[in-house]
Amino acid sequence: MRHNKKRGMKLGTDASHTKAMKRSLVCALFENDRIKTLDVRAKAIRGDVDRVITWAKKGDLASRRNAIALMNDKELVREVFDKAAQGMWADRNGGYTRIMKLGPRKGDASEVVIMELVTEPVKAKTAAKPAAKSAVTKVEPAKKAEEAPTGEAAETEETPSEDSAE
Repeated sequence: MRHNKKRGMKLGTDASHTKAMKRSLVCALFENDRIKTLDVRAKAIRGDVDRVITWAKKGDLASRRNAIALMNDKELVREVFDKAAQGMWADRNGGYTRIMKLGPRKGDASEVVIMELVTEPVKAKTAAKPAAKSAVTKVEPAKKAEEAPTGEAAETEETPSEDSAE
């Protein structure tokens, strides 16, 4: 059953601590453009980061107020909205973050990752021409009787080499 399973993962704590942790990670990511955190936490804040950047691309007052309510930092929201107004993510429709795995943590083997904002422009997909299908030729099965040398032929081949050696 799904009782009390609202709004994402709990991350091992109660709801208020989860909310504060996610807010802190989102703010740290926007301040530094790259953070080192656990895999589960990075996946939990992906949606929040994408939502803030989408609001910033929209750029109206209601979106700004929503971002301020989520992040609790007016200056940081202003910086994010300025970056979006300059066209940092103009050509990108979602997928504003990248998660790179570093491996397990030494103490408890939790998966540690680096999460960063994607800043490079989207590469346009080239129209790949479908390769012309070449005619597939079937290989005929080899006949065992023709290819396999008989026992007498193998002996005759060996005898001249013995004669030449003498």
